[in-house]
Amino acid sequence: MPLGRMGRPGLIGMAARTAVVAGTATAVSGSVARHQQQKYYDQSQQQAYEAQAQQAAMDQAAAQAVANAQAAQAAQAPAPAQDDMMAKLTQLAQLHAQGILSDEEFAAAKAKLLS
Repeated sequence: MPLGRMGRPGLIGMAARTAVVAGTATAVSGSVARHQQQKYYDQSQQQAYEAQAQQAAMDQAAAQAVANAQAAQAAQAPAPAQDDMMAKLTQLAQLHAQGILSDEEFAAAKAKLLS
Protein backbone atom coordinates (compact mmCIF):
# COMPACT_ATOMS: atom_id res chain seq x y z
CA MET A 1 0.00 0.00 0.00
CA PRO A 2 1.39 3.42 -0.93
CA LEU A 3 2.29 5.78 1.82
CA GLY A 4 1.46 9.03 -0.02
CA ARG A 5 -1.80 10.87 -0.25
CA MET A 6 -4.25 10.14 -2.98
CA GLY A 7 -5.81 12.98 -4.95
CA ARG A 8 -4.28 16.45 -4.90
CA PRO A 9 -0.51 16.80 -4.79
CA GLY A 10 1.21 18.02 -1.68
CA LEU A 11 3.10 21.25 -1.17
CA ILE A 12 6.30 19.96 -2.80
CA GLY A 13 4.36 18.63 -5.78
CA MET A 14 2.64 22.01 -6.24
CA ALA A 15 5.98 23.83 -6.04
CA ALA A 16 7.49 21.45 -8.61
CA ARG A 17 4.53 21.90 -10.93
CA THR A 18 4.71 25.71 -10.59
CA ALA A 19 8.45 25.63 -11.33
CA VAL A 20 7.89 23.55 -14.47
CA VAL A 21 5.12 25.87 -15.70
CA ALA A 22 7.20 29.00 -14.96
CA GLY A 23 10.25 27.52 -16.68
CA THR A 24 8.21 26.58 -19.72
CA ALA A 25 6.65 30.06 -19.88
CA THR A 26 10.09 31.67 -19.66
CA ALA A 27 11.45 29.45 -22.42
CA VAL A 28 8.46 30.13 -24.66
CA SER A 29 8.58 33.88 -24.03
CA GLY A 30 12.34 33.96 -24.78
CA SER A 31 11.75 32.05 -28.00
CA VAL A 32 8.99 34.43 -29.05
CA ALA A 33 11.19 37.44 -28.27
CA ARG A 34 14.08 36.02 -30.31
CA HIS A 35 11.71 35.28 -33.20
CA GLN A 36 10.36 38.86 -33.14
CA GLN A 37 13.87 40.32 -32.99
CA GLN A 38 14.92 38.24 -35.99
CA LYS A 39 11.77 39.29 -37.85
CA TYR A 40 12.42 43.00 -37.18
CA TYR A 41 16.08 42.62 -38.14
CA ASP A 42 15.11 40.95 -41.43
CA GLN A 43 12.61 43.72 -42.14
CA SER A 44 15.19 46.43 -41.48
CA GLN A 45 17.68 44.67 -43.74
CA GLN A 46 15.07 44.45 -46.50
CA GLN A 47 14.23 48.14 -46.15
CA ALA A 48 17.92 49.08 -46.26
CA TYR A 49 18.39 46.97 -49.40
CA GLU A 50 15.36 48.58 -51.07
CA ALA A 51 16.58 52.06 -50.14
CA GLN A 52 20.01 51.29 -51.56
CA ALA A 53 18.50 49.96 -54.79
CA GLN A 54 16.27 53.03 -55.07
CA GLN A 55 19.26 55.35 -54.51
CA ALA A 56 21.25 53.51 -57.19
CA ALA A 57 18.35 53.85 -59.63
CA MET A 58 18.07 57.58 -58.86
CA ASP A 59 21.83 58.03 -59.35
CA GLN A 60 21.66 56.22 -62.68
CA ALA A 61 18.66 58.32 -63.79
CA ALA A 62 20.48 61.51 -62.81
CA ALA A 63 23.59 60.47 -64.73
CA GLN A 64 21.42 59.64 -67.75
CA ALA A 65 19.68 63.03 -67.51
CA VAL A 66 23.03 64.82 -67.39
CA ALA A 67 24.25 62.86 -70.41
CA ASN A 68 21.03 63.64 -72.30
CA ALA A 69 21.29 67.34 -71.43
CA GLN A 70 24.90 67.45 -72.61
CA ALA A 71 23.98 65.69 -75.85
CA ALA A 72 21.06 68.07 -76.42
CA GLN A 73 23.25 71.06 -75.70
CA ALA A 74 25.87 69.82 -78.16
CA ALA A 75 23.19 69.22 -80.81
CA GLN A 76 21.74 72.71 -80.33
CA ALA A 77 24.99 74.56 -80.84
CA PRO A 78 24.02 77.96 -82.21
CA ALA A 79 24.57 78.23 -85.94
CA PRO A 80 23.79 81.77 -87.10
CA ALA A 81 23.17 82.45 -90.75
CA GLN A 82 26.29 82.64 -92.92
CA ASP A 83 25.42 86.03 -94.39
CA ASP A 84 24.62 87.71 -91.04
CA MET A 85 28.02 88.78 -89.80
CA MET A 86 26.63 91.24 -87.24
CA ALA A 87 24.65 88.49 -85.52
CA LYS A 88 27.80 86.37 -85.29
CA LEU A 89 29.84 89.24 -83.88
CA THR A 90 27.11 90.03 -81.36
CA GLN A 91 27.01 86.40 -80.30
CA LEU A 92 30.78 86.31 -79.88
CA ALA A 93 30.64 89.50 -77.80
CA GLN A 94 27.96 87.97 -75.56
CA LEU A 95 30.01 84.82 -75.04
CA HIS A 96 33.02 86.95 -74.19
CA ALA A 97 30.99 89.09 -71.76
CA GLN A 98 29.64 85.98 -70.05
CA GLY A 99 33.16 84.69 -69.56
CA ILE A 100 32.67 81.66 -71.78
CA LEU A 101 35.34 82.91 -74.19
CA SER A 102 38.66 84.22 -72.96
CA ASP A 103 40.20 87.36 -74.50
CA GLU A 104 42.43 85.26 -76.73
CA GLU A 105 39.60 83.01 -77.88
CA PHE A 106 37.38 86.02 -78.60
CA ALA A 107 40.10 87.75 -80.62
CA ALA A 108 40.84 84.58 -82.60
CA ALA A 109 37.15 83.91 -83.33
CA LYS A 110 36.57 87.55 -84.35
CA ALA A 111 39.61 87.51 -86.64
CA LYS A 112 38.42 84.26 -88.24
CA LEU A 113 34.94 85.69 -88.75
CA LEU A 114 36.19 88.91 -90.27
CA SER A 115 38.66 87.20 -92.62
